[in-house]
Amino acid sequence: MKPHLHMPEHLHLPDKQQREKLGLRGVAAFEAIKGVLVLAVGFGVWKLRHRDIDDFVDRLVAFLHLNPGGHLSNIFFHAAGRVNDKNLMLVAIGALVYSLIRFAEAYGLWRARAWAEWFALISGAIYVPFEIHALMHHPNPVKWAILAINVAIVLYMAKLRMDAVRARNRRAHRLRPAEGQE
Repeated sequence: MKPHLHMPEHLHLPDKQQREKLGLRGVAAFEAIKGVLVLAVGFGVWKLRHRDIDDFVDRLVAFLHLNPGGHLSNIFFHAAGRVNDKNLMLVAIGALVYSLIRFAEAYGLWRARAWAEWFALISGAIYVPFEIHALMHHPNPVKWAILAINVAIVLYMAKLRMDAVRARNRRAHRLRPAEGQE
Protein backbone atom coordinates (compact mmCIF):
# COMPACT_ATOMS: atom_id res chain seq x y z
CA MET A 1 0.00 0.00 0.00
CA LYS A 2 1.39 3.37 -1.05
CA PRO A 3 1.33 6.17 1.47
CA HIS A 4 -0.79 9.17 0.48
CA LEU A 5 0.99 12.43 0.87
CA HIS A 6 -1.26 15.33 1.70
CA MET A 7 -0.22 18.78 0.57
CA PRO A 8 -1.78 21.87 2.06
CA GLU A 9 -4.24 23.50 -0.33
CA HIS A 10 -2.13 26.65 -0.80
CA LEU A 11 0.79 24.54 -2.07
CA HIS A 12 -1.11 22.80 -4.88
CA LEU A 13 -0.04 23.77 -8.34
CA PRO A 14 -2.77 25.33 -10.44
CA ASP A 15 -4.16 23.21 -13.24
CA LYS A 16 -3.20 23.83 -16.87
CA GLN A 17 -6.12 26.15 -17.58
CA GLN A 18 -5.34 28.31 -14.53
CA ARG A 19 -1.65 28.46 -15.49
CA GLU A 20 -2.56 29.56 -19.02
CA LYS A 21 -4.86 32.24 -17.60
CA LEU A 22 -2.08 33.48 -15.28
CA GLY A 23 0.40 33.51 -18.16
CA LEU A 24 -1.99 35.40 -20.43
CA ARG A 25 -2.74 37.91 -17.71
CA GLY A 26 0.96 38.44 -17.08
CA VAL A 27 1.55 39.17 -20.77
CA ALA A 28 -1.57 41.38 -20.79
CA ALA A 29 -0.21 43.40 -17.87
CA PHE A 30 3.15 43.74 -19.66
CA GLU A 31 1.42 45.00 -22.82
CA ALA A 32 -0.73 47.42 -20.81
CA ILE A 33 2.39 48.81 -19.09
CA LYS A 34 4.02 49.33 -22.49
CA GLY A 35 0.89 51.15 -23.62
CA VAL A 36 0.90 53.39 -20.54
CA LEU A 37 4.59 54.24 -20.96
CA VAL A 38 4.23 55.12 -24.64
CA LEU A 39 1.09 57.12 -23.88
CA ALA A 40 3.01 59.09 -21.24
CA VAL A 41 5.78 59.81 -23.76
CA GLY A 42 3.14 60.84 -26.29
CA PHE A 43 1.59 63.29 -23.85
CA GLY A 44 5.04 64.67 -23.07
CA VAL A 45 5.72 65.19 -26.77
CA TRP A 46 2.25 66.74 -27.19
CA LYS A 47 3.03 69.25 -24.45
CA LEU A 48 6.17 70.34 -26.31
CA ARG A 49 4.08 71.81 -29.13
CA HIS A 50 4.23 75.61 -29.32
CA ARG A 51 7.21 75.66 -26.95
CA ASP A 52 10.77 76.76 -27.38
CA ILE A 53 12.47 73.43 -28.12
CA ASP A 54 15.96 74.93 -27.74
CA ASP A 55 15.09 76.03 -24.21
CA PHE A 56 13.76 72.55 -23.46
CA VAL A 57 16.99 70.95 -24.73
CA ASP A 58 19.08 73.39 -22.65
CA ARG A 59 17.17 72.34 -19.53
CA LEU A 60 17.40 68.64 -20.47
CA VAL A 61 21.18 68.86 -20.95
CA ALA A 62 21.52 70.63 -17.59
CA PHE A 63 19.22 68.10 -15.87
CA LEU A 64 21.25 65.17 -17.25
CA HIS A 65 24.51 66.91 -16.27
CA LEU A 66 25.84 66.65 -19.82
CA ASN A 67 28.68 68.71 -21.20
CA PRO A 68 26.94 71.44 -23.28
CA GLY A 69 29.72 71.19 -25.87
CA GLY A 70 29.83 67.40 -25.84
CA HIS A 71 28.82 64.91 -28.52
CA LEU A 72 25.56 63.80 -26.89
CA SER A 73 24.48 67.40 -26.24
CA ASN A 74 25.18 68.25 -29.88
CA ILE A 75 22.95 65.35 -30.96
CA PHE A 76 20.10 66.81 -28.86
CA PHE A 77 20.65 70.32 -30.22
CA HIS A 78 20.84 69.08 -33.81
CA ALA A 79 17.62 67.09 -33.39
CA ALA A 80 15.91 70.09 -31.80
CA GLY A 81 16.78 72.16 -34.86
CA ARG A 82 14.78 69.78 -37.06
CA VAL A 83 11.73 69.53 -34.79
CA ASN A 84 8.57 71.44 -35.57
CA ASP A 85 4.99 71.38 -34.28
CA LYS A 86 3.83 69.14 -37.13
CA ASN A 87 6.49 66.51 -36.31
CA LEU A 88 5.64 66.65 -32.62
CA MET A 89 1.95 66.21 -33.37
CA LEU A 90 2.66 63.22 -35.64
CA VAL A 91 4.82 61.59 -32.95
CA ALA A 92 2.13 62.20 -30.32
CA ILE A 93 -0.60 60.75 -32.58
CA GLY A 94 1.63 57.75 -33.37
CA ALA A 95 2.16 57.18 -29.64
CA LEU A 96 -1.60 57.34 -29.07
CA VAL A 97 -2.30 54.82 -31.84
CA TYR A 98 0.44 52.48 -30.59
CA SER A 99 -0.94 52.73 -27.03
CA LEU A 100 -4.47 51.96 -28.18
CA ILE A 101 -3.20 48.88 -30.01
CA ARG A 102 -1.33 47.71 -26.89
CA PHE A 103 -4.42 48.33 -24.72
CA ALA A 104 -6.61 46.35 -27.15
CA GLU A 105 -4.09 43.51 -27.12
CA ALA A 106 -3.91 43.60 -23.32
CA TYR A 107 -7.73 43.47 -23.08
CA GLY A 108 -7.90 40.53 -25.47
CA LEU A 109 -5.17 38.62 -23.65
CA TRP A 110 -6.75 39.32 -20.26
CA ARG A 111 -10.03 37.88 -21.60
CA ALA A 112 -8.14 34.93 -23.22
CA ARG A 113 -9.25 35.76 -26.75
CA ALA A 114 -7.66 33.77 -29.58
CA TRP A 115 -7.33 36.86 -31.80
CA ALA A 116 -5.21 38.54 -29.11
CA GLU A 117 -2.95 35.49 -28.82
CA TRP A 118 -2.43 35.54 -32.59
CA PHE A 119 -1.83 39.29 -32.49
CA ALA A 120 0.73 38.97 -29.68
CA LEU A 121 2.47 36.13 -31.52
CA ILE A 122 2.70 37.99 -34.83
CA SER A 123 3.49 41.44 -33.47
CA GLY A 124 6.13 40.04 -31.13
CA ALA A 125 7.73 37.95 -33.88
CA ILE A 126 7.96 41.03 -36.12
CA TYR A 127 10.20 42.78 -33.56
CA VAL A 128 12.67 39.91 -33.10
CA PRO A 129 14.84 40.57 -36.20
CA PHE A 130 15.10 44.27 -35.32
CA GLU A 131 16.04 43.44 -31.74
CA ILE A 132 18.73 41.02 -32.93
CA HIS A 133 20.05 43.65 -35.33
CA ALA A 134 20.22 46.21 -32.52
CA LEU A 135 22.07 43.69 -30.33
CA MET A 136 24.62 43.00 -33.05
CA HIS A 137 25.48 46.70 -33.30
CA HIS A 138 25.34 47.81 -29.65
CA PRO A 139 24.86 44.91 -27.23
CA ASN A 140 23.89 45.75 -23.68
CA PRO A 141 21.92 44.05 -20.88
CA VAL A 142 18.72 46.03 -21.53
CA LYS A 143 18.61 44.94 -25.18
CA TRP A 144 19.29 41.33 -24.16
CA ALA A 145 16.45 41.50 -21.63
CA ILE A 146 14.05 42.97 -24.19
CA LEU A 147 14.92 40.24 -26.68
CA ALA A 148 14.58 37.50 -24.04
CA ILE A 149 11.18 38.76 -22.88
CA ASN A 150 9.92 39.12 -26.43
CA VAL A 151 11.10 35.66 -27.48
CA ALA A 152 9.53 34.15 -24.35
CA ILE A 153 6.21 35.82 -25.15
CA VAL A 154 6.34 34.70 -28.80
CA LEU A 155 7.13 31.10 -27.81
CA TYR A 156 4.40 31.11 -25.15
CA MET A 157 1.80 32.42 -27.61
CA ALA A 158 2.91 29.86 -30.22
CA LYS A 159 2.51 27.08 -27.65
CA LEU A 160 -0.98 28.28 -26.71
CA ARG A 161 -2.03 28.47 -30.36
CA MET A 162 -0.62 24.99 -31.13
CA ASP A 163 -2.39 23.57 -28.07
CA ALA A 164 -5.65 25.15 -29.25
CA VAL A 165 -5.26 23.65 -32.74
CA ARG A 166 -4.56 20.21 -31.25
CA ALA A 167 -7.60 20.46 -28.97
CA ARG A 168 -9.81 21.51 -31.88
CA ASN A 169 -8.52 18.57 -33.96
CA ARG A 170 -9.20 16.14 -31.09
CA ARG A 171 -12.76 17.47 -30.73
CA ALA A 172 -13.35 17.21 -34.48
CA HIS A 173 -12.01 13.65 -34.48
CA ARG A 174 -14.35 12.64 -31.60
CA LEU A 175 -17.37 14.20 -33.30
CA ARG A 176 -16.68 12.58 -36.67
CA PRO A 177 -18.79 9.44 -37.11
CA ALA A 178 -16.85 6.20 -37.34
CA GLU A 179 -16.48 4.78 -40.83
CA GLY A 180 -19.24 2.39 -41.81
CA GLN A 181 -21.75 3.75 -39.24
CA GLU A 182 -23.46 6.25 -41.52
